[in-house]
Amino acid sequence: MDPCPFVRISVGNLALKIPVASKPARSVVHPSSSPCFCKIKLKNFPLQTAVIPHIPPDNTQFPEGQHQTLAATFHLCKSDLDRLVTKSIFTNKLHLKISIYTGRRGTTCGVNSGRLLGKVSVPLDLSGTESRGVVFHNGWISVGKDCDKGSSAQFHLNVKAEPDPRFVFQFDGEPECSPQVFQIQGNIRQPVFTCKFSFRTTTGDRNQRSRLVSFKC
Repeated sequence: MDPCPFVRISVGNLALKIPVASKPARSVVHPSSSPCFCKIKLKNFPLQTAVIPHIPPDNTQFPEGQHQTLAATFHLCKSDLDRLVTKSIFTNKLHLKISIYTGRRGTTCGVNSGRLLGKVSVPLDLSGTESRGVVFHNGWISVGKDCDKGSSAQFHLNVKAEPDPRFVFQFDGEPECSPQVFQIQGNIRQPVFTCKFSFRTTTGDRNQRSRLVSFKC
């Protein structure tokens, strides 16, 4: 039986460039000297957070030598894909939403410590992603209040979807009852093997017991 279709949406290569004011106020700490982070949200999935590294404002490209790490990953099963694709057809298009903050993560006296710098929304079209990879965005986006003035902060990110097929198995009962194991694909359940759990007492120590598991195809 073929594996079940899964899709992995990954967000990575985060970076932030913040322009330096020509006459900065003495009492203000420039955001590049403080940590920055973002909150990443995909509809009906738990919110994820990630730290954003700074890049000097004069850099025009994402540094090739910089270690590229994943900031967030979302794993979608077949039912998730069907639900999100159907909703994007009949309602508003699906978006990955990212809120960017300066300052440290967490709360102080019940108030968020970070200051919102800007928001980014990346449209996602998940049709056909079970069989092919898609890059939704890879590059810089202007964020903040001065997006139209050419002096705004620049946020770099890579958003892509890749097929992530998996074999799914299910016990036909409690493991202690030596159940049959089925491979699952949609509404199809195919028996693949049985398992048997037993206990035995080791000769070295009667108080120590080890669990044996045997599988039969």
